[in-house]
Amino acid sequence: MFEKILIANRGEIALRIQRACRELGVKTVVVHSEADRDAMYVHLADESVCIGPPAARDSYLNMPALISAAEVTDAEAIHPGYGFLAENADFADRVEKSGFVFIGPSPASIRLMGDKVSAKHAMIEAGVPVVPGSAGALPDDPQEVLRIGREVGYPVIIKASGGGGGRGMRVVYTEAALLNAVTMTRAEAGAAFNNPEVYMEKFLENPRHIEIQVLADGGRNSIWLGERDCSMQRRHQKVIEEAPAPGIPRRLIERIGERCAEACRKIGYRSAGTFEFLFENDEFYFIEMNTRIQVEHTVTEMITGVDLVQQQIRIAAGEKFLLRQRDIQIRGHAVECRINAEDPFKFTPSPGRITNWHVPGGPGVRMDSHVFTDYVVPPNYDSMIAKLITYGDTREQAIARMEIALSEMVVEGIRTNIPLHRELMQDAHFREGGTSIHFLEHKLAQRP
Repeated sequence: MFEKILIANRGEIALRIQRACRELGVKTVVVHSEADRDAMYVHLADESVCIGPPAARDSYLNMPALISAAEVTDAEAIHPGYGFLAENADFADRVEKSGFVFIGPSPASIRLMGDKVSAKHAMIEAGVPVVPGSAGALPDDPQEVLRIGREVGYPVIIKASGGGGGRGMRVVYTEAALLNAVTMTRAEAGAAFNNPEVYMEKFLENPRHIEIQVLADGGRNSIWLGERDCSMQRRHQKVIEEAPAPGIPRRLIERIGERCAEACRKIGYRSAGTFEFLFENDEFYFIEMNTRIQVEHTVTEMITGVDLVQQQIRIAAGEKFLLRQRDIQIRGHAVECRINAEDPFKFTPSPGRITNWHVPGGPGVRMDSHVFTDYVVPPNYDSMIAKLITYGDTREQAIARMEIALSEMVVEGIRTNIPLHRELMQDAHFREGGTSIHFLEHKLAQRP
């Protein structure tokens, strides 16, 4: 096991990783920008290093500063968390070439799965079902693009090969609009991801967003740890996640879970990872793989009892991977609400000082947050300030506990999306289960 790990991230995930390290008896080094110098996890760390000004490009995205921080503190490994550089193959490569262990997949795996076209080819070869679409990047020949569109069938969606986070995609309903959409998406992809390649997929009308969590050691040992339903989202950004996914037959989940585990073996995947699918008419369609820990890993932990962050660290340290598929037992139900510092219905950011912060409690309630009374939410980063998770023997109990927890939670001084979560917990369609990825946007559009 490592003696010291550098945490190359901020916010709740930095504190989450720190807690996992402390439980393992591993010392932590926390890096921070000038905006985060007073964060709780900075004071709790064994060591801390300021790596730059508030802007992420000058701090959390500054590769030389992160490597230097690991060097001066004699850290052995670097955990990237999620976001920032977590899925940057160049960073993972640089970490390893600098003599440190990257707590995550190999740079080759990150590159393979980070490019949507190469990832799709790898999944086809591994027997994982994919959305019908172009065989690879769309060609420059307009007539060939139109032919592919007719073959796939409208509506289609144009996606950036190197995209993510809901950017670099455009839905096309008619042939007349196709070429212009391809041109615009290429320009957007080139500017945002430095990669103008785009590809085409069939656009599913009312799918659900289902994820399969995996753990693998880079060899023959790989397992899947149930599924998550992340369909409650707005503009491709998740708002509520839950596990297991309501209403999907277990035989279908087990079949796709085994295929994901086998895909990990075929590509030599190491660490935690998540296969993301669209699910419609009892069929799964692969869309991408996240080669990192997910924000919503908590609901999987609640229903399996497996600490995914600790498993990441153990695998990276070279410990024997002891978990087997038969060890994974799904029990109960868990729901996670992302608490964001934003207007609950306009979704505009609401940074500032939190003058009063009260965390809910009780049976089956978990709060992952770095926030405290008098904490100042900086305007420089993602608006998520907490994750509220509830667990119950049944989905109904987990939702009831979430309703209570949301009613107890107090955040004053800034605005949050807690009112939206409370409204959703009482929504008849959500309570029934099985809403599509378009449900929340349609619901919001109907507000007066």
